Amino acid sequence: MRTRPTSAGGGGGGNARPVAVGAAWSRVRGLWEARRVFRLLVVRDLKVRYAGSALGWLWSVLDPLLMAAVYWFVFTVVLDQSLGLSPYIVFLLAALLPWTWFNGAVTDTARALRVDEKLVRSTNVHREVWVLRLVASKGIEYLCSLPVLALFAVLYQAELHWQVVLLPLAFVLQCTLLAGIGLLLAPLVVLVRDLERVVRIVLRLWFYVTPVIYGSVDIPEAYQAVFALNPLTGIFSLYRGTFFPGEVDWALVGISAVESLAVLLIGWAVFARLERTVLKEI
Repeated sequence: MRTRPTSAGGGGGGNARPVAVGAAWSRVRGLWEARRVFRLLVVRDLKVRYAGSALGWLWSVLDPLLMAAVYWFVFTVVLDQSLGLSPYIVFLLAALLPWTWFNGAVTDTARALRVDEKLVRSTNVHREVWVLRLVASKGIEYLCSLPVLALFAVLYQAELHWQVVLLPLAFVLQCTLLAGIGLLLAPLVVLVRDLERVVRIVLRLWFYVTPVIYGSVDIPEAYQAVFALNPLTGIFSLYRGTFFPGEVDWALVGISAVESLAVLLIGWAVFARLERTVLKEI
């Protein structure tokens, strides 16, 4: 007795997963091969950003410092509110500095393909590099601003705890989240120009629903489940754990890790799907 041959549809479905995995691995390998170009673009971004400025790199320190001074004055001097933990300026900076990185990276990566559209179209560099290099350059600016936090920690005699070893974990999680958001938004902004303005509005709202000027203990119990869905809540708890170990909540960190990875996978899939369409538009 002859067996019925497998239908073409069934065979195609079985091969779909290996093809998808192969395509994904090809992109990862391509990014690794482009690491030299990636490094050059990051250095170029950092040089161009402060070119012609009298203070240069100092702005990466002064900007968050002035912002922190405003919030410190408003909440501790004018309003006399007991938000967060003491010393409040250290508590504030521990989350405000990574927020500055997050805000700047999302804003820049969202318009990465549109701003450099000629280079994106004419060069043979993997297009993801144009997005990811902005996450890296903004991350370097964040690292350069850490002496500000260290200075105030010394001035206010904030105690350093062993949770400082968790800073690399927080850094990696934030990089993962930002890479996913950037890869998701960059092609969409090219196709829908108004989305860039929407991103700015969302970031303003996102700031106030993220524990930056307040702590997780200041969140009303009725809203804690909602705030837990914010991936930055768990990530920022790791940053603050350096000086305030009670802020670290591993349940929130776990949620942040899962969400960051999910956003990266979704962002990468959307970018790969829309890449050809974007190249026709720019």
